[in-house]
Amino acid sequence: MAKTTNEPPVRERLIDSAGALFYAEGIRAISADRIIAAVGTTKATFYRHFPTKDDLVLAYLEVRAELERSGVTAAAAASDPQEALRGVVGVLADTSCQPGFRGCPFINAGAEYADAAHPVRRLVAEQRTWWTTFFRTLAERLGVPSGAAADSAAAQILMLRDGALVAGYLDDPNAIQTQLSKAITAVVTSARADR
Repeated sequence: MAKTTNEPPVRERLIDSAGALFYAEGIRAISADRIIAAVGTTKATFYRHFPTKDDLVLAYLEVRAELERSGVTAAAAASDPQEALRGVVGVLADTSCQPGFRGCPFINAGAEYADAAHPVRRLVAEQRTWWTTFFRTLAERLGVPSGAAADSAAAQILMLRDGALVAGYLDDPNAIQTQLSKAITAVVTSARADR
């Protein structure tokens, strides 16, 4: 008779445990043995699911990417563009105020993998491209003309987001919502004026 349990599948537990450790202490600082011990599994099981530690890093980042994307997409779903902006800024501010916040997992991973051709860095680049597209669409909804103006606004907003997440880790996370909202509004206002 099959054993029933409420415990998630081992692959999911490996990703969850590794993700918590990677985020708290850094990817390079965590060994496969430490993850195996945290999950309470065997090396054979670990390597059956993830032939290399980098494969596990990619799986962790893919999960984080989906969480980020679904969270901000839902926050931006309001039909009123200003309300959508407030929702997105709120999600970013709330994230940075969470206990144990250690910055953007993609910026952190990018810093640990110097080779731009490495699969981890390519996944980081894909996530940044997603954010740029997301912010371009948001800027256009806020009245920034399509094309170069929206592209420039999106790049600036992405930089503001990056800075806000660093500030959430190093400075006062409670100030992020107000400051980020003001900064994005200034970028959008400037981009609309440059028509």
